[in-house]
Amino acid sequence: MGIATDIIFLVIAAFFCGLIMQRLHQPLILGYILAGVILGPHTGGFTISEIHEIELLAEIGVGLLLFALGLEFSHNDLKPVKWVALIGTVLQLTLTIGFGFGIGSLMGWDQKTCIWFGALISLSSTMVLLKTLMNQGWLGTLSSKVMIGMLIVQDLAVVPMMIILPLMNDPAAGMMSLGQAAVKATLFLAAMLIIGIKLLPWLMRHIAKLGSRELFLLAIIAIGLGIGYATYLVGLSFALGAFIAGMVLNESDYGHQALSDIIPLRDVFGLLFFASVGMLLDPGFLFTHLGTILLLVVLVSLGKGCIFAAVSWMFRYGNVIPLAVGLGLFQVGEFSFVLARIGLSTDSISKDLYNIVLTTAVLTMILTPLVSGQTSRLYALKKKWFRKEALESINFPERGLGHHVVIAGGGRVGLQIATTLHRLGISFVIIELDQRRIEQAKLAGYAVVYGDASHEIVLNAAALASASLLVVTIPGMVESQAIVDHARNLNRTLHIVARLSDPDFIDIFNELAVTDLVYPELEAGLEMTRQALLTLNVPVTEIHRQTETLRREYYSSQISQESSYQTLAHFRGAEQQFDLEWLALPPDSSLLDRTIGESEIRKKTGASVVGVLREGLLEPNPGPQYRFKEKDQVALIGSGKARDAFRANFLFPETSPEPLPAGGQMARDSG
Repeated sequence: MGIATDIIFLVIAAFFCGLIMQRLHQPLILGYILAGVILGPHTGGFTISEIHEIELLAEIGVGLLLFALGLEFSHNDLKPVKWVALIGTVLQLTLTIGFGFGIGSLMGWDQKTCIWFGALISLSSTMVLLKTLMNQGWLGTLSSKVMIGMLIVQDLAVVPMMIILPLMNDPAAGMMSLGQAAVKATLFLAAMLIIGIKLLPWLMRHIAKLGSRELFLLAIIAIGLGIGYATYLVGLSFALGAFIAGMVLNESDYGHQALSDIIPLRDVFGLLFFASVGMLLDPGFLFTHLGTILLLVVLVSLGKGCIFAAVSWMFRYGNVIPLAVGLGLFQVGEFSFVLARIGLSTDSISKDLYNIVLTTAVLTMILTPLVSGQTSRLYALKKKWFRKEALESINFPERGLGHHVVIAGGGRVGLQIATTLHRLGISFVIIELDQRRIEQAKLAGYAVVYGDASHEIVLNAAALASASLLVVTIPGMVESQAIVDHARNLNRTLHIVARLSDPDFIDIFNELAVTDLVYPELEAGLEMTRQALLTLNVPVTEIHRQTETLRREYYSSQISQESSYQTLAHFRGAEQQFDLEWLALPPDSSLLDRTIGESEIRKKTGASVVGVLREGLLEPNPGPQYRFKEKDQVALIGSGKARDAFRANFLFPETSPEPLPAGGQMARDSG
């Protein structure tokens, strides 16, 4: 079966290796790389026969990953990091090439080889970093935007590197081709952005009208890969073209649907990329040159990480960002493989240097998820050592905070809570790590702390020790557990309301003494139940009774055992027994221009008027002198029989004043 057999065995091996990594709480991509090592040409046993074809399919994985990334990021997301991306990346490349030149000199290599080595290690891995950020949930944060912006410029820099570096063999031969490549690249990118913004949304709109899910999926794949290939034809990176296509498509109304459709395909082809990286690793060469390669891995990782951290710090990015950038971009990237092949084919580098760089790159890629995952721990350690460094806080009151609410997570849910607290005049502070959400809260005038709420130092900055309530809106169980743990250490009497992502975690939250939990899926189900029952003409009071009963039964029995919640549940149940109903006074109502006292409503019907809504203003508990007007909305409490009597006496005066059977008009007049 040829390549089909290779793919089958590769997928099976990746599944089992991924399963092992999952059990060990390690990133899945390490399992995919391990599968590639096992089935690669250097390990013996069963070997993939069509390695080159697998590598070609892996390039599609890179393109799909970048296409999906473009669908998630609009050009507006990259504006805050444009200077560090455009200028900082050039500075980083220059410093890293110089650093590599120094390492090469220490190794005793000639000058040309040193320059090539510096250029090869200057590039970082877009594929590995993006997958790592996705697994860690850091996509969308400011640090991820800095990294992605720098990677995009690195991808652009690959093209002039591919032309300039071989010129060291014959400097006069390729200057013309360099100028032509630069002109072609500029013209193509400008045309792509201008035409794509106009053409792609129009095209997707017409495809969506056809109503075929398969055609829609094929269309977005064709757009992503087709534009990537067109970019490749003009001498630029295939992956860069796919990324630009995704960014352009993101501006249309179909970006979210395209992203959800492309994700499964992206993950399958991404597996092939990481497996192909594993196939490049030659264990025999590694053990033969173990000392040299380990020394290079340590030097390159430390030196390159420090350069990235320093560059981001120079562009005034503080707190966790320099650390996250340094720990995320220290590896040698996949485009170094392409550049190394060119160096080998032009006799610019030796076979040994090619293998050394290749092995170093693969090892640094393998280390990336493990090293990047230490960002939070190292940042917390850094804060303990350098307590004078203040966390970024915005819109804090001059008098400080006390007896306030701390909202961990400033997403949609967190901002809704903040809006309500702001209207009620209750003091609060939001803890958030995503720069977009911080800007939203800042514009609204809310107090914000920039940082990760799972770190005790960040909770201290939000004055949690003196807070009265902590609201955890973050869905991730691991993050929520860490937040609650630290919160309990700082404030034992603190009330905590947390978001529940899975009912299986109820016992864990109960052990942490969380006051109350909210399960969004249950609330969504209750709202959909209301909408369905309204469509079926079920009376509003009956809908309210049923949904509140469901909520009370679920929360009281499965989530909160607090006496206060049980009391609230009983209040809701008792409220249902009052059967409050809103009724609109028609133009011929006998109540018009009469007072409540004159009408003797309670005496005639047994029902009580507890509120009147007039022109958007509520009059609660109106007295006997309150006079009714046309279009008033009357809030009535009483049994079904009493409310039917009210209708018969005052809303439909031509009917018999005798009480109607309970519920006789409810379906027609409820609400």
